[in-house]
Amino acid sequence: MATCCWKWNTADWLVSHISHAMAFRRCIMMTLKPHRTLTYSCLATIRRHLSGISTWVKLDTNCLTTRTRSVSMCTCTSKQFHHTTTHPQKGKATDSDIWNISGFYQEEFQRKISKLEEPESEAKFSHVPVMVQEVVKLLHPKQGKLFIDMTFGAGGHTKAILEENPEAQVVCLDRDPLAYINAEELAKSYEPQQLLPCIGQFSELPGILKKHGISPGSVDGILFDVGASSMQYDQRERGFSLSREGPLDMRMDNGRNPDGVSAADVVNHLTGQELKHIIKKYGEDPLANKISHAIVSARNVSGRISTTKELADIIENALDGTIQRDKLSRKSHVATRTFQALRIFVNDELNEINNGLHVAYHYLRPHGVCVGISFQSLEDRIFKRHFHGIDMEEPKNMTSKQQARAMKDDHQKYSKELIQKLLKKRWIPVCKTAMTPTNSEVNENPRSRSAKLRAAIKGLDS
Repeated sequence: MATCCWKWNTADWLVSHISHAMAFRRCIMMTLKPHRTLTYSCLATIRRHLSGISTWVKLDTNCLTTRTRSVSMCTCTSKQFHHTTTHPQKGKATDSDIWNISGFYQEEFQRKISKLEEPESEAKFSHVPVMVQEVVKLLHPKQGKLFIDMTFGAGGHTKAILEENPEAQVVCLDRDPLAYINAEELAKSYEPQQLLPCIGQFSELPGILKKHGISPGSVDGILFDVGASSMQYDQRERGFSLSREGPLDMRMDNGRNPDGVSAADVVNHLTGQELKHIIKKYGEDPLANKISHAIVSARNVSGRISTTKELADIIENALDGTIQRDKLSRKSHVATRTFQALRIFVNDELNEINNGLHVAYHYLRPHGVCVGISFQSLEDRIFKRHFHGIDMEEPKNMTSKQQARAMKDDHQKYSKELIQKLLKKRWIPVCKTAMTPTNSEVNENPRSRSAKLRAAIKGLDS
């Protein structure tokens, strides 16, 4: 009798808990149903691109258009994501209210800029340029007249170039509106047209230079200092730093492009498999699968992930007890690589660097110098492959047998004339390996410790 009673109580307990669990699951599914429908129907484009995602893509030599980018956030507009933001003037908003009113973007963008320009934010604009002496030595400003700073930031490198040659002209490009404002302020300290502030991406540079009357083959030196700047990391409102709580944004253009997507959009709308692909490819994180599962589970239970701290805590809890180290064997936060991956993906950084190097070659004069500073291996690999003439489609770390087989295939594939043309070097590397900061610079500016500098001279046009 006691046994039967025990069995009945056990069965009753199981039924009760299962029913509660099913009810809880139904509540969650009902809450997420509209969200899921929008996700599957509206993210078809981004998923097509994700299926063919690559570290970089081979682009046309002139790269005069962004349409050649196969992995491009331009094809994934903000209109494709479900938002619950309310319009400041119309109250509760529909999709059409938000996405069809251009004034909303302008007001929001100006509000962001004015907020970051407030006096209390000025202390955040402390940015020490990296490897300035090496850059000046390689660019030889005294011997040139026209230079392009592709990543103006706070203007440290531009100032150094103009100090070396007060008669030089520098085109200052940056996609960040705050950097553009800094450039406009700095331009007031020089002669008219000596410092030309420009806002845009690397792929937009040809159109910008055309407006200023600068023709291809006329630039003496070009500088890249890629990655997020110290200013962007120090501003919690930008959402780049996992140590400062802020909105999960990471857009380098600070929302200048209304069709851009934020890191929050990516984290909250892609599937676990897609997130894993991004984290593994752009963050080079061996724990990408575990991290992506944790993100999906957290958003299904708790809802939208909106801040940097929320995402960092989710990853930290999922990898509790895990110690991660960077390429220099330094201990790092377990979410660092995920943040890097999201930032690169949101801003299409690697394709922009690849695109920018083609543009640089197009606008440099023969024997003009291109200098590239990078802070992680994916960026450095692109500079290395361009400057050393390595095919961008060739797999890395090939064995000698694989290289021999590839060469044999190339001889069968290409004509003799084309092979001779390819043998003409586009770039002549200044040094075999990448240059790194001195110990004294690392002590003064710890953020420079992972910097790598590569430089090359443009060969004669083939």
